[in-house]
Amino acid sequence: MSEDHCTIRNATKPPREDGPPYAECVLCREPTEYPESYKGITLCPVCEWQEAQRTACSG
Repeated sequence: MSEDHCTIRNATKPPREDGPPYAECVLCREPTEYPESYKGITLCPVCEWQEAQRTACSG
C-alpha cells in the first residue's frame, strides 16, 4: 500500500498577518498569527504545536 496514512491531504493554513487585528485562538482565546477576517479554525502558535503533537503519527 503506497498511501501514507499520516499525510493530511488538502490541508490549508490561513495566510499570516503582518499586524493587528489578529484572530483569537479557538482553544485558549490568545491572539494568533492570522488575520481577524479569516473564516475558519485558527490556533495560536502554542495550541497549533500541541495539536500537531496530538495528531502526529506514533511509531
